[in-house]
Amino acid sequence: MNNKGRQFGAHSNPPLCTRSHQIGALLLVCSTFFLTRAYDRLLVSSAENSFDVLRRSHYVVESNDDGSVSWPERGYGSRLSLKIYVYDENEIQGLKPLMYGRDGKITAAACLKGQWGTQVKIHTLFQQSRFRTRKKEEADFFFVPAYVKCVRMLGGLNDKEINQAYKQVLSQMPHFRLSGGRDHIFVFPSGAGAHLFKSWATYINRSIILTPEGDRTDKKDISAFNTWKDIIVPGNVDDGMTSDGTKIVQPLPLSKRKYLANYLGRDQGKVGRLKLIELSKQFPEKLESPVLKFSGPDKFGKLDYFEHLRNAKFCLAPRGESSWTLRFYESFFVECVPVILSDQVELPFQNVIDYSRISIKWPSSEIGPQLLEYLETIPDATIEEMIARGRLVRCLWVYASDSAPCSTMQGILWELQRKVRLFHQSTETFWLHNASFVNRQLVEFSNWKPPMPLP
Repeated sequence: MNNKGRQFGAHSNPPLCTRSHQIGALLLVCSTFFLTRAYDRLLVSSAENSFDVLRRSHYVVESNDDGSVSWPERGYGSRLSLKIYVYDENEIQGLKPLMYGRDGKITAAACLKGQWGTQVKIHTLFQQSRFRTRKKEEADFFFVPAYVKCVRMLGGLNDKEINQAYKQVLSQMPHFRLSGGRDHIFVFPSGAGAHLFKSWATYINRSIILTPEGDRTDKKDISAFNTWKDIIVPGNVDDGMTSDGTKIVQPLPLSKRKYLANYLGRDQGKVGRLKLIELSKQFPEKLESPVLKFSGPDKFGKLDYFEHLRNAKFCLAPRGESSWTLRFYESFFVECVPVILSDQVELPFQNVIDYSRISIKWPSSEIGPQLLEYLETIPDATIEEMIARGRLVRCLWVYASDSAPCSTMQGILWELQRKVRLFHQSTETFWLHNASFVNRQLVEFSNWKPPMPLP
């Protein structure tokens, strides 16, 4: 190597970098930078605009022209494929008291009204289901019937008797022991949830619980609701509003509704409810909150209730003794937009229903004039759109057969299908080289004899 410049061949020319080249290169870099930024913004904007559509196509139930609903593919599959065994009341010792009381005098018909009625309705619908099986060995799930909330309220059993009856029932079920209860379904229809069975945390903490109450802040400070195994079911709206025939009342056009919003309920000493009642006194022309009397000459009957409920654009649903309220579901059948004022509420089938498109959830700490001011800003056209979307999915609040185009039972079955497990075991279940299941005493499952000791 020497200090002389490199000599190029006869056919090579030294590269030239003129001022024009420098300006051109600078312009190229700048234009590339700005085009890239613009393209990124376009992608982000496109992603944001398509997010709602993508979410609905993957996760949200869609309504069809025939009144049926199509369930999303993701996490559900293309069709229902289940087998559910329903225990017979005469099959298991202890079931009859949980259904009819210690003396057997309480009837299913007496337990059919109100939220208690979900225990009776769900039991009946499982009995009639096309997915019911009479063979335990092929069942994916086992349904345990009980009308325990009604039985307790009507004096058929006390808390101690309920606890003893459930433990007796569970000791008669070899399949419950086999799976540790994971494939067994129980219904608890009230704010107390599974706490109606005092020892639930010991015996059925792995079982699937159907309940309208997803409250994680219950009085026991221990919630019986588990997001991943349990299922929230809708409130039991009066059949006169959900039937296909003539309803108790028909919805009013928005232009004929007298009030902006209403609250129809007792105060029960709850802060949110007391705030609403006081707010109705401040703004009586905007918010209606009549005193509900259940006896005497001014008794508030069923017809009166629904006529008042339909006379507002928004139906306010605050927390009561627990986080849920039947008013949320009733509002869909009088076609007012429900406004949830309960921070801990859990809603049914919320992984496939986009509740932000059919309802409003407002912080309970912000109950006041600002709530009414906000509701006044919502155009009637937007309210109509929300009502129309709610009209398409409210069939999922109707306790009808799973063979109907759309029903609560369909929703429950789709949720159950997502919870099917092909392999079950418990702390008291063991298996041998020949795939036979045995207990701790090495007795094969087919020879397990009730009553069996529980944990």
